[in-house]
Amino acid sequence: MDVPSYESKKYDNDDGLVSDNSDDLQRRLGNRQIQLIAIGGSIGTALFVSIGGALNKGGPVGTLLAYFFYSCLLGLVNNCMAEMATYMPVSGGFIRMAGHWVDEALGFMVGWNFFFYEALLIPFEITALNLVLTFWRDDIPVAAVCAACIVLYALCNILAVKAYGEAEFWLSGGKVFLILILFSFTFVTMVGGNPQHDAYGFRYWKDPGPFAEYLSTGSLGRFEGFLGALWAASFCIVGPEYISMVSGEAKRPRVYIKNAFKTVYWRFGFFFILGALCVGIVIPYNDPTLVGILAGDSGGAGTAAASPYVIAMKNLAIPVLPHLTNALLITSIFSAGNTYTYCATRSLYSLAIDGHAPKFLRKCTRNGVPIYCFAITMIFPLLSFLQVSSGSAQVLTWLVNLITAGGLIDFIVMCITYLAFYRACKAQGIDRKTLPYCGWFQPYCSWIGLVGLICIVFTYGYSTFLPGSFTLSSFFSYYTMVGVAPILFVFWKLLKRTKIIPAHEVDLVWDAPVIDAYEASFISPPIGFWTEMVQLVGLKRSVPVDNRA
Repeated sequence: MDVPSYESKKYDNDDGLVSDNSDDLQRRLGNRQIQLIAIGGSIGTALFVSIGGALNKGGPVGTLLAYFFYSCLLGLVNNCMAEMATYMPVSGGFIRMAGHWVDEALGFMVGWNFFFYEALLIPFEITALNLVLTFWRDDIPVAAVCAACIVLYALCNILAVKAYGEAEFWLSGGKVFLILILFSFTFVTMVGGNPQHDAYGFRYWKDPGPFAEYLSTGSLGRFEGFLGALWAASFCIVGPEYISMVSGEAKRPRVYIKNAFKTVYWRFGFFFILGALCVGIVIPYNDPTLVGILAGDSGGAGTAAASPYVIAMKNLAIPVLPHLTNALLITSIFSAGNTYTYCATRSLYSLAIDGHAPKFLRKCTRNGVPIYCFAITMIFPLLSFLQVSSGSAQVLTWLVNLITAGGLIDFIVMCITYLAFYRACKAQGIDRKTLPYCGWFQPYCSWIGLVGLICIVFTYGYSTFLPGSFTLSSFFSYYTMVGVAPILFVFWKLLKRTKIIPAHEVDLVWDAPVIDAYEASFISPPIGFWTEMVQLVGLKRSVPVDNRA
């Protein structure tokens, strides 16, 4: 595809901004929107509800160690992705990088893998939303909730990307508020600030204990509990892929995308590691309500919506707060589904740009929305209607097992792509220190991340192979995505006879001239996150704006 010159771009009539991509997407996402979208995509049902399953398997310390370990592992992946996406913030992010810098077949494989991964997350969030609503009533029509969510997701994503970014900014802000409430609740109640005046502290670390036994007993059972929590963490902890996907529609990506990647490490520590610590403090891993929910007992159905935090609030007889928490959970879950709809649409669009999907999918509206990609993506939320007959808990289990391996494969491809990028820079004499962002301790970070993630993805469903545990349905639920990925790779490689790109032939120029010219067109300095927040409250004349020549 020919890259249009910067001079051929036309100004938008609304605010003077230029599209500045070699495709039809528009750079409309500001710093504050990018930062909150990164939070919105990385924090969803798993941190507030599904984390109870990790606690039940691994115990408080096992869960904390698992979330800490996986956060560190994904931090290495973020280090790789930050360098590549800041230098080449193209539409489709890591999907197109894999095809342009490693092998076209790899780009085809990871593009379709990520599309299905994101598209299947949409019905997962809708199903979880139905679970949360049962906190108040059991007779809320499941089909009506599914239909309402689908309509709202459509409205948020059919408009210009700026409208999506604004909606996600406010929804993600609600997530941050919810997290602060839950962390404050944990600290205040553990020191005695609760109706029972019970300063329980770390009581549940002693009784029933720091580690739970899972599948087996003794030391092996405790290790298997840690592994169970680790696999739950691999579903919960995400982030680099979402920043990569918005980089093609970000204002001043060399600055704002870099800032977003740099804050990911703090997000991992504050949201995920601290979240794992708190959930192990407020509730024991063998709490009867939690166990009933996870087992799918009818007695737990009415409280299936309750996250471990809500269960803890009810155990302490705290009024009002459980209702507020559950209400914020609804906005949090909806926000995550909104982000997944956006990313699924953009990943399908990126496949079309590189010729890995039908050409008609390249069609965009005048506001820069890939309309046909959006229409196909909106078919997947219809899977949420499965819970009308199968039950929310069962559908959640199916979707989690299918989705988790897909996410791990995406991160593995990011590491592989970075290794190819690193080799290409070295072979072509490019000093990485001159790039907008230079990752630390490379290429060792990418190698450690690659090996660690491969180990996790292949052992993810090992419980299926234990004596007396094997069933065909569980095998396919765990390993369908692991099997589909190489099939997609081999299919495209044989069809198009692609080859691994030699280091000295990797196109490191690509869209850099267009992006460089776009960045150079600004006559004002970049706007900080808090400065944009000041603008938001109406003080626009007293603070700078993103002005362009």
